[in-house]
Amino acid sequence: MEGDQRMSQQGITDRLFTIRYKCDETSHLKIKNERLCMDCSTKSCTFICPSDVYEWNDEQKRPTISFENCLECGTCRIACPSENIDWTYMRGGYGIAYRYG
Repeated sequence: MEGDQRMSQQGITDRLFTIRYKCDETSHLKIKNERLCMDCSTKSCTFICPSDVYEWNDEQKRPTISFENCLECGTCRIACPSENIDWTYMRGGYGIAYRYG
């Protein structure tokens, strides 16, 4: 089986296991104003991210961020209707490494 055929048969979960991370100690993702999140009707960040970085915490009434899982795709900042996510590149030497491009 050729590499391209093997990759096309894998699901997103299988592909996530091929990714390597070197996590920084500080998050490169921040919520600018948590009050806006409470009033957000879509909470799109909690379902648009392919690696489930954002999760809504009902008790704290705010999203929790697992920045260690970030694929650095930037989808969250585009999907947020209030442009409420401060997304920056990780420091040099940290971040994600893709094995198959």
